[in-house]
Amino acid sequence: MSTGDSYIDELYRDQIATVDKSGKRIWIYPKQPNGRYYNYRKIVSYALLVILIGTPFIKWGGRPLFLFNVVDGEFILFGIYFAPQDFHLFVVAMLISIVFIALFTVIFGRLFCGWVCPQTIFMEMVFRRIEYWIEGDSNAQKRLNKSPWTSDKILKKGVKQFLFLLVSIVIAHIFLSYIIGVDEVRRIVFEPTNAHWSGFVAMVVFTLMFYGVFSILREQVCTTICPYGRMQGVLLDEDSLAVTYDFVRGEDRGKLKAKKDKDGPALGDCIDCGLCIKVCPTGIDIRNGTQLECVNCTACMDACDEIMTKVDRPTGLIRIASHNGVKDGKTTIWSSRVAAYSAVLIALVGLESFMFISRTSIETLFLRTPGMVYQEQEGGYISNLYNYQLINKSDLEAEISYAAKGMDYVIFENVGQAPRTIKNEISEGAIFIKIPKDKLKSRSTKLTIVVYADNELVDEVETTFMGPNK
Repeated sequence: MSTGDSYIDELYRDQIATVDKSGKRIWIYPKQPNGRYYNYRKIVSYALLVILIGTPFIKWGGRPLFLFNVVDGEFILFGIYFAPQDFHLFVVAMLISIVFIALFTVIFGRLFCGWVCPQTIFMEMVFRRIEYWIEGDSNAQKRLNKSPWTSDKILKKGVKQFLFLLVSIVIAHIFLSYIIGVDEVRRIVFEPTNAHWSGFVAMVVFTLMFYGVFSILREQVCTTICPYGRMQGVLLDEDSLAVTYDFVRGEDRGKLKAKKDKDGPALGDCIDCGLCIKVCPTGIDIRNGTQLECVNCTACMDACDEIMTKVDRPTGLIRIASHNGVKDGKTTIWSSRVAAYSAVLIALVGLESFMFISRTSIETLFLRTPGMVYQEQEGGYISNLYNYQLINKSDLEAEISYAAKGMDYVIFENVGQAPRTIKNEISEGAIFIKIPKDKLKSRSTKLTIVVYADNELVDEVETTFMGPNK
């Protein structure tokens, strides 16, 4: 029995279920789940796999729908190009993600891990199902591993590892497609290796990495490596919804035979069959209470509901609930923490929306050339030399022209070639700005320069014009 009321009940938290007291790994052989929640997970997982695999092939306006090219500083989200100068948008977006994850975890626990996380989806719905198909269920896998190396064992292990490696190659290709684009991946695959040796090396490294994760590390990623699992222990409270054992209804535990003995002690609905432990992919006993290792996959819920149906007891002995919901019969998701996280999230989303709406497709930098002073020109003009950068965040290639806002007497004189934007690139140049001497009221004059691309206003930038002392 475990209700979290005594130190003895909490001793299981001193070690994880996949490592024994000597520090040696305990290999997990989870029984294949079966039930309505598992069927729901399969639908969600396969839908997400289709989206994950298919998205790199989708293009919008000639661009990938998503691209996260960290090496070249090129990012595309929903077909919109983001330059390194948009890094502030990325920072706020990451803050939004962190706060959202915190808020989601406070309310729903580690539900993301069991239902949406790519690690769980590939492990449970791809690699684990391959294992069940070739080696059989948990007991069959144990017998096979303990048996001597026969031709049958060599064949099964060889085929399984070959398929694991094949799937890992596919995942590596998909992963790189999000970084360098599916067209570049296609070139790496079909063109000579020496033409794309760095891409080929990256492909091999990622393949081995994914193979190691899904064939060797497996659940260790969720229990010991993933930082989200660690963060969960800080964020969850007794009002958080999670896969929870109803200790009020289930305790005291006892075998079904003992429950039928009218002269014995009053027992709860849990018949102590242990099936909830056998199906758990991280090897925990959910009856001990909420644990860091639980990924809320709901496999134990299916297993328990199956047993409850067989012994003519109500289902839901293990269900999505909060600790307080089980103990007091009252479930609430609203708390001061939820309110605080929600307020911060709304503020960050508002800030991101404002910055995104005010974002321009062409960003202009205007800086006076270092070391240059003003120059007096014929006709009573004072000139300053400026260096400019045109940061194009779109496919637009256009002639650029400038004007001084509210100062129609200001003249812009290009040095060399007229400014022109380059598709998703930065173009640079120099330009003289001339102002009649009699229009300058002080040594320093603020200018607001409006930027036009093919006569369409695209940006405004401020700079300073230097003249003689008045």
